Amino acid sequence: MMENAYPLLINFNPVALQLGPLKVHWYGLMYLAAFASFWVLVSWRARRKDSPIKREQISDLLFYGMLGVIIGGRVGYMLVYGLEQLLANPLSLFKIWEGGMSFHGGLVGVMVALAWFAQRQRRGFFEITDLVVPMVPLGLMFGRIGNFVGGELWGRFTDVGWGMLFPKSIPGIDPNSAAFMQAYLAGDYNGLARHPSQLYQALLEGLLLFLLLWFYSRKPRPRMAVSGWFLIGYGVFRSFAEIFREPDAQLGFIDGNWLTMGMLLSLLMLVIGTVLVILAYVRHADVSRVDAAAKQGMKQR
Repeated sequence: MMENAYPLLINFNPVALQLGPLKVHWYGLMYLAAFASFWVLVSWRARRKDSPIKREQISDLLFYGMLGVIIGGRVGYMLVYGLEQLLANPLSLFKIWEGGMSFHGGLVGVMVALAWFAQRQRRGFFEITDLVVPMVPLGLMFGRIGNFVGGELWGRFTDVGWGMLFPKSIPGIDPNSAAFMQAYLAGDYNGLARHPSQLYQALLEGLLLFLLLWFYSRKPRPRMAVSGWFLIGYGVFRSFAEIFREPDAQLGFIDGNWLTMGMLLSLLMLVIGTVLVILAYVRHADVSRVDAAAKQGMKQR
């Protein structure tokens, strides 16, 4: 980045709208957009003849999913990234307003919630997940946009032309003070620009993954295949984004100056997803051979 070029300053007001004492935060709007998009798209897919649920069951499905996201995301974050804090103060588990949600923990929470929902509706687990996962990336996209607006989960230092300055990444400053703005305009922070990795993730594991899965699942696929491709797609895109994302301060790099916890967890997703896709198509091929043999036998009669 040129020395006289200012990195774009990311310092949004966390309150998107205020009506008297009522404050609407950007995070709340992002959650609302995520759940609304899920409702609309699942309602659309539920009209298909092969849908495992009816439209009147979508509200229950959404409720279970919300519980899984919130509980799993928070518990997963505290166990992986905040274990020391959790052991020192177990009540910190409930301080969601202080931030700290893990995607991988939220994924596990959602899987548990969907298994519960599937059991109550007497449907197969993968029948439900294959329906749900194409819509999940849109929720991830809105979540990453919320991270960007909140100026958190920033990327690593960079000198690319689109590098941005995230004040929360600089300890001991007040981004709303005149002193900070004076220093910023003087170019004192030009060397602290970072990758907007939140936007990279919003585009890759959010929008692009949604389009790929939505296109792939537009017609019936072998059971487990859609779920498997979601895990593969997320694992690949998240691992790539981790190259630009600053690792969590509590953990840092797991090995060298490149391997992060996000990469390890995404690799696990990639392996599980690959196994699911292989099993899905092997099972589908076996069923097809049995059906073909049965039809051939009927013709010979």
